Amino acid sequence: MTSPLKDFADQVVQWQAVHGRNHLPWQNTRDPYLVWLSEVMLQQTQVVTVIDYFTRFVSRFPDVQSLAHADLDSVLGLWSGLGYYSRARNLHRCAQQIQADHGGVFPRDAATLAGLSGIGRSTAAAISSLCFGERVAILDANVRRVITRVLGFDADLALAANERALWEAATQLLPSGAKASQAMPRYTQGMMDLGATVCLPKKPQCALCPVQFQCAARARGVPELYPVRTRKLKRSSQSIWLLWAQTADGAVWLSKRPTPGVWAGLYCLPVFENEELLRAEVPVSFQPALRAHPTFMHVLTHKDLHLHPIRLDLAASKVNWRNGRWVSEVEWPSLGLPAPIRKLLTQGS
Repeated sequence: MTSPLKDFADQVVQWQAVHGRNHLPWQNTRDPYLVWLSEVMLQQTQVVTVIDYFTRFVSRFPDVQSLAHADLDSVLGLWSGLGYYSRARNLHRCAQQIQADHGGVFPRDAATLAGLSGIGRSTAAAISSLCFGERVAILDANVRRVITRVLGFDADLALAANERALWEAATQLLPSGAKASQAMPRYTQGMMDLGATVCLPKKPQCALCPVQFQCAARARGVPELYPVRTRKLKRSSQSIWLLWAQTADGAVWLSKRPTPGVWAGLYCLPVFENEELLRAEVPVSFQPALRAHPTFMHVLTHKDLHLHPIRLDLAASKVNWRNGRWVSEVEWPSLGLPAPIRKLLTQGS
């Protein structure tokens, strides 16, 4: 690994002012609530998807106080379709912590922020550097890629010691001097922008990079080999059967999923491990009315879910299962539903 690069931070700051992203709804603000919300939403999710969710969420919950006093079902309802629902549950819990423990005011330092629910080291640093100018490094996936390439950092990040070394290297690259705190917001945003728009995982746009001539990976001609991580999470698959019971007036039987587990805390059609268990839950007199719908697949981060909907149309809500309740056609669209369940109900209604 090379030494910290001369003028690296200055070049990033100057580039961001001219070429960086400055038009997104969570930018050009020092409001930690908006920055926090955007950082959480952007985890594992593309910007183009987040924009509409962010706008709707802020319209309903404009500040941390309104979010803290909201019920979780309302939060999950607005989050429905965005995926990774633990983010929404942690978001709600964190807002309540800020309200209860910090008087509804965000802590200004990354160390305190990192102690709140769902806020990791990088997210905490993003909030404190963007909003309060604290001199702390972020190291999300995009920034990790930029730094490992620029420094030629080829140690295996599957090892915790190497990850710690990269954090130290990222800290050494931060703006320094009397005006460091003033430069931190634009530097942090610039690092995010470089990773998101220029230093791409595949086919990086090296000719557009402000630090291209200092980049060790570019000099070696192999930028796509960085970062190095040998441990890969294995994909798995799972088949589940869904009991789709619906009345003539559009009411659907939904139950809340247990925590932890797939779709934890969300409302869902009853889930079964196989068709035999599903049919065992349906009274014999209704068995002839069961209709299998086409199987479809829903892709999670590390798992493929093969979904088998079995529909039961009823004249009225005469059957009650052990868990859940009948939800009217007017009510269910506002609940927190897994994306494939919402799609299924919407298409079938």
